[in-house]
Amino acid sequence: MNIILLGPPGAGKGTQARHLVETRGMVQLSTGDMLREAKDSGTEMGNRVAEVMAKGELVTDEIVIGLIREKLEQGAKGGFIFDGFPRTLAQADALGDLLNSTGETLDAVIAMEVNDDALVERITARSTCGGCGEVYNDVTKPIPADGKCTNCGKENDFKRRADDNEESLKTRLMEYYKKTSMLIGYYYAKGNLSWVDGLGEIGAVQNEISQVLDGGVDVGNG
Repeated sequence: MNIILLGPPGAGKGTQARHLVETRGMVQLSTGDMLREAKDSGTEMGNRVAEVMAKGELVTDEIVIGLIREKLEQGAKGGFIFDGFPRTLAQADALGDLLNSTGETLDAVIAMEVNDDALVERITARSTCGGCGEVYNDVTKPIPADGKCTNCGKENDFKRRADDNEESLKTRLMEYYKKTSMLIGYYYAKGNLSWVDGLGEIGAVQNEISQVLDGGVDVGNG
């Protein structure tokens, strides 16, 4: 099963993707992670990535698609989660062509619906473990009193992103909506799209996503 997670910064895509990796054996394909991995791999594609990044240039869609192709060819028992790609209609078309050419399918596109004001409030209160990336929130999931991460056990290594402030977040949200809003209509028309409440409790969102993947939610129910 191959899926796309759509949602603005802070909607919880990373948290939900990790859960799917752990419970369903899926592989998360994050554009940033793939580029960093490729840059140090020594492969032909990796050398192209390293050259582009060394020049400070933007990595082309062609290169990203090439990296995704490599991952698809390696296979994954539970399928793949596309995180951060596609972001444009051209990328969506390219991904669709790639999946068709490799005999793969896109089984679900899950859009994580949020209220922007509530999202800003949530993100400005969040911090992450420097060891494993586990997310904490001052209100809903405070850092443990003993200063140890509940996931990896690392002590007193919690960070806040410098751009997790109201002004920066509103700018990032505007950029997200400008770039990706067309994808909602694109995948709705293809019959792939389902919505979940991105601001629900983590467990509740996990259950909604499971219902979508297991066929229990009507497509396009946003």
